Amino acid sequence: MLNQESSAEKDPNQNITMDQCIQNCLTCFKVCEESIAKYIYRPQILDTTLLGHLKACSEICQTSVKFMIMESQFHPLTCGVCADVCKVCADSCEDFDAKELKECIDACRRCAETCGEMSKMSH
Repeated sequence: MLNQESSAEKDPNQNITMDQCIQNCLTCFKVCEESIAKYIYRPQILDTTLLGHLKACSEICQTSVKFMIMESQFHPLTCGVCADVCKVCADSCEDFDAKELKECIDACRRCAETCGEMSKMSH
């Protein structure tokens, strides 16, 4: 995980935001992957656009986590893309209008919010 001392010396508020963003990305990754698993074998409701958005979202969340953990100078960029993808995924889930996607919508919205904040921070 992050080196708490070195991150805190840089900006203590950034550390809290980054830790929360990492947690939100991990949750979003997990929920999107679980949603894919729920729908992939149900051809009667298969929506390839939705599945594509869920997969893109899970992948960028995982990438953003990795960039934040290694304190990459590029993490604001990956977080910016992650925020955009999470918003699209949440919208796609809402359009699909399935009750079991509520958790995914909420996770995507939380992740989009914190990743949006992280994208504005300098490293």
